[in-house]
Amino acid sequence: MNDVIRSLADQLGRQLIARNYMVTTAESCTGGLVAAAMTDIAGSSAWFERGFVTYSNHAKVEMLDIAPDLIESHGAVSEDVARAMAEGALIGSRAQLAVAITGVAGPGGGTRDKPVGTVCFAWVEMEQGVQSETMHFAGNRAEVREQSVRHALGGLLLRSLAASKPMKP
Repeated sequence: MNDVIRSLADQLGRQLIARNYMVTTAESCTGGLVAAAMTDIAGSSAWFERGFVTYSNHAKVEMLDIAPDLIESHGAVSEDVARAMAEGALIGSRAQLAVAITGVAGPGGGTRDKPVGTVCFAWVEMEQGVQSETMHFAGNRAEVREQSVRHALGGLLLRSLAASKPMKP
């Protein structure tokens, strides 16, 4: 793990502990790298609740209760699916904050509308609701995944700073 990612994960952990929050992840193109970055921090069991690696569409449906027609109509790489993934992860855990990532890391799989490097993110916190965005990262598969991890952690950190109190026991 690089220093930037380690620093973001460490800061996130401190913020979550201060707010008595737990976090969960729902990851597709990153394959668990966000969860790995967080669990690389000693003591992360105090704030990292669980991670869902839902690489296939079937896993998204089965583990996160995503409607198959949502994936069919918008595609797995979409903000709509990312939002549903984040909500599904929050519902399926004891966490108060969730992030979801789905995208095209490459080298193949890209289309004209969703080229390699297209990554959709969603974050959900009970008081703030769901927020999502699509990013377009340059580079090879490893670089797209690393940028995605950094962006996901940065988004979690921003939302943990904005959170005021835990909503779930």
